[in-house]
Amino acid sequence: MTPLTVREHDCLYWASQGKTSWEMGQILGITERTANFHIANLCGKLGVSSRQAAITQALQHKLLDLDKFT
Repeated sequence: MTPLTVREHDCLYWASQGKTSWEMGQILGITERTANFHIANLCGKLGVSSRQAAITQALQHKLLDLDKFT
C-alpha cells in the first residue's frame, strides 16, 4: 500500500471527526476542491470508494492516529 501523505492523513483525520470538505479547507487553509482531491487520492490508495470506508480501512490498518491532534 502506498503511504498516505501528510495532507491526506490530515484530511482523513478531519473526515473522521465529521468535518465536511469545506470545513477541512477552512481548518487546513486549502480549498474545498483541494480537500476533495486529497480525499479521492487516499480513497484510491486504500482501495475504497467513500470517505467513511476510508476511515474504517485506515483504522483497521492502524493508519489513522485519532490522538494526533489532541
